[in-house]
Amino acid sequence: MKTLASPADIVFGGGAAGLGKTFTLLLEFLRHIKLPDWGGVIFRRTSVQIRNQGGLWDTSMSIYPHAGGKPKESVLEWDFKYGARLKFAHLEHEKNIYDWQGSQIPFIGFDELTHFSRKMFFYLLSRNRSTCGVKPYMRATCNPDPDSWVAEFIAWYLDPESGLPIPERDGVVRYFAVDGETLIWGDTIEEVIERSWYFLAPAIGNSGISPVEFVKSFTFISGSIYDNKELLKVNPAYLANLLAQDEQTKLQLFNGSWKVVISDSEIYSYPCFQGMFVNKYSTRTGERYITADIALQGSDKFIVGVWDGFELIDLLIMAKSDGKEVIEGIERKAIEHKVQNHNIIYDNDGVGGCVSGFMVGAVPFHNGGSPIDKENYTNLKTQCYYKSGERVNAGGYTISEYVANMMYDSEMTVRQRFMYERKAIKRDKTDMDRKLSIIPKQKMKAILGGQSPDLMDMFMMRERSELGFQFMPVAV
Repeated sequence: MKTLASPADIVFGGGAAGLGKTFTLLLEFLRHIKLPDWGGVIFRRTSVQIRNQGGLWDTSMSIYPHAGGKPKESVLEWDFKYGARLKFAHLEHEKNIYDWQGSQIPFIGFDELTHFSRKMFFYLLSRNRSTCGVKPYMRATCNPDPDSWVAEFIAWYLDPESGLPIPERDGVVRYFAVDGETLIWGDTIEEVIERSWYFLAPAIGNSGISPVEFVKSFTFISGSIYDNKELLKVNPAYLANLLAQDEQTKLQLFNGSWKVVISDSEIYSYPCFQGMFVNKYSTRTGERYITADIALQGSDKFIVGVWDGFELIDLLIMAKSDGKEVIEGIERKAIEHKVQNHNIIYDNDGVGGCVSGFMVGAVPFHNGGSPIDKENYTNLKTQCYYKSGERVNAGGYTISEYVANMMYDSEMTVRQRFMYERKAIKRDKTDMDRKLSIIPKQKMKAILGGQSPDLMDMFMMRERSELGFQFMPVAV
């Protein structure tokens, strides 16, 4: 396989789904297991992902015993006969990178790199060091995610129109150096050194280290589901499952495209929505708010968003909750962030009614309620979605890096989930009264594979506080 044969310091393997990328990542470590000081770490974003059925640990159990590996499941490690050792670890939070401060890791792997932040990757790159006689190197797997930093990193390998890998560039080794946030690329080591000399010269002069040591080699290797003959033989229905996905997902997981599908019916402009995660100017005002999309024991999630002005600064996500946990969750965030009750907005439809009476002065949100000031919308929910879209498209919202890098569930970060749910918020045809509308909830859920747009529902409720209601004091 190309990935196993590549001499590059860093290799990203990222084509369509079903290529056996994780299997290849695990095989790579076996290359040097007869060296006593050979060691490595393979990262997954959460420990749950490591232990998931068919995940890293399960797959390693089908490989490493045949190479003389002895599992230590309690600590997620493998020990090999001559002293080599491999550990599986998580980086759920950005602060977890500092657990590796001072580490010296010859082999570093990332399974599903798009789940990790750019900061996580480059910090661990600084830990990729070796005294075992093998030059340190890194390997990573990834499924196409057009919204991730990885898409920008590998842009040279992709067709800008289709988002598909360019065949003649597949596996081509390039070189780069890093100046803070800036990547300096070149086709040769000498080219990168020349372009980077402005910042390399002082470090080279003070350290005496060869400039070659400041340059990393890199390649991106893609693939097609049709390359994995064994999977198609064992599970032929897998192909049908990929073909049954929505257009965006099918392009990514079946075709291996890193392109975004943009529809004229979307409420939120794709580049503007993406900008919420990268724009540098502040949308904070000092006034704090809470918006809560409430769910109990069903498939939906209970989401509490904390706002400073129009920046989402904190988030509480609970997969399952009861009425008491809902109240306690909202109150805990209100105390932590000093949010007054009249700046708390909660979904009062269905199970959300459990909040009524427990949080005096908090504002109930009725999705089907009449629009404020009799504006030309089907209902309040539609009004807030359109208003939210207008503000996003004008650059009026930001989402903090802390929130963006949280895990939404075992598969997606909050940033990924927001970008995923965005595509389900679409304009619908105007009704007989020519009122603006959005597609019904069931259609949104169909787009999202049966799930509700819980994050987006929490997000749009922030507009409720801008629609003219006033705090009414409670008589005592």
